Amino acid sequence: MTARLITLIAPCRNERAAIDAFCASALAQQLPPGWAMELLIADGMSDDDTREALTAWAARDARLRIIDNPGRIVSCGLNAALGAARGEVIARLDVHTEFAADYVAECLAALARTGADNVGGPWVARGQSAMGRAIAAAFQCRWVTGGARSRQLDYEGPVDTVYLGCWPRAVFERFGGFDETLARNQDDEHNLRLRLGGARLWQSARIHSIYQPRERLAQLFSQQLQYGYWRPYVMKKHGQPGSLRQLVPALFLLALVIGTLALPWFGWPLAALLFSYGVYLGAASCAAARQARQQALLPRLPAVIAAYHASYGLGAWLGLFDLLRSRRGGEQHTRLTR
Repeated sequence: MTARLITLIAPCRNERAAIDAFCASALAQQLPPGWAMELLIADGMSDDDTREALTAWAARDARLRIIDNPGRIVSCGLNAALGAARGEVIARLDVHTEFAADYVAECLAALARTGADNVGGPWVARGQSAMGRAIAAAFQCRWVTGGARSRQLDYEGPVDTVYLGCWPRAVFERFGGFDETLARNQDDEHNLRLRLGGARLWQSARIHSIYQPRERLAQLFSQQLQYGYWRPYVMKKHGQPGSLRQLVPALFLLALVIGTLALPWFGWPLAALLFSYGVYLGAASCAAARQARQQALLPRLPAVIAAYHASYGLGAWLGLFDLLRSRRGGEQHTRLTR
């Protein structure tokens, strides 16, 4: 009897430091009876030793195939892998994520149990350095992320987006692949497209993985700047954001600018806004440290939370400015770096 096939897809570029751990984690998946898997890694023309490492892994395990991604960005890599995929189910993986041994099995179980069009687990971050742990703590706190259910570890139910994702192949035949004009937010845009078309997205608390966030404040700022930058392009395409919480950082920066411009006549609006945000930073930092059970992170958290918001908001305004000028992101907004 022929086994059913699931295809695991992952884009990468210049990931030599992470690629061995990722391949070991992905190839160690324990599948349910009657299932087999293939792993397709779309390499964005890496110029470190990533390609050589992948070639060595592929020589040892025939389930792994290397796909060229001359477009270099994530969306192009995902589509290149989709084009070569043979499975009746597709699961996206991430090179900087550690997967539980039953990750794929639980994805398949969630699809069968719910009949959803896309399933995934909670987005759980774990940093390595002190700053990385602070970034992870802020990432996980609902006070920082606007209550996103994707960061809620025990939530089981419908959502507006999921981390990574696992789809029946028919979903891509119906809705298409990922938007290659987006260097970031291609997954949010795809999930929004599914929802607008009547598809169901489901988060299962039984699907476990650990994401490694950025480890330095400058890296976090650069990452969130890019996420913010591409948000207006998604909104233009669909006439709405993925969720209202995505607009808050940009609106906050706008309020800061208006308050600053009004200083010669009225000083109290800016003072009230800064005071309110300062109170919020203190409360959110305490909540994030308490949730992470790491009070030692408290001194770093205000800067981390402010960096999340300021970089995303600034990126959104830069993206809107370029969009109005009919421009699309330059090198600083399309070159994805760790």
